[in-house]
Amino acid sequence: MAIDYLNREILGKPDQYYTVEKLQRAAGVDRKITIREILEKIFGLIPGFKNSDQVLEEEFSKFIADLKPEESEDLPAMKTYFKAYATSERTRKIIASGQLTDLATNPEFTTSDYSAVPSKYRQIIPVYINDYVPLRQFVT
Repeated sequence: MAIDYLNREILGKPDQYYTVEKLQRAAGVDRKITIREILEKIFGLIPGFKNSDQVLEEEFSKFIADLKPEESEDLPAMKTYFKAYATSERTRKIIASGQLTDLATNPEFTTSDYSAVPSKYRQIIPVYINDYVPLRQFVT
């Protein structure tokens, strides 16, 4: 109801011309925020907007809770891969294409970063992210 009202009566109207993008910039958030988050903030349900790293930490925690990997020493490498894959379109394209030699010149996630990830999680992480993490929120 409130989301519909906000979309219909306030956002994009020429007399006030509020947009989600303008509100996002005004809030100083480094990721796309949803109308739901804006309303939660307005009504005091959340203290503030999470930055992209906080959201990624939560998403990675969900991933760990769901898959329960036993290789705890590999968690830092898996987290680096998870974050790079979620936030970097270039990294996603390299992984999807299988052109892993391109990681040598990729500033977000390198060949050595990829080698540190346990082989079974090299496929699991992209599938999990594509299925469960809304990537649009990290595109600014």
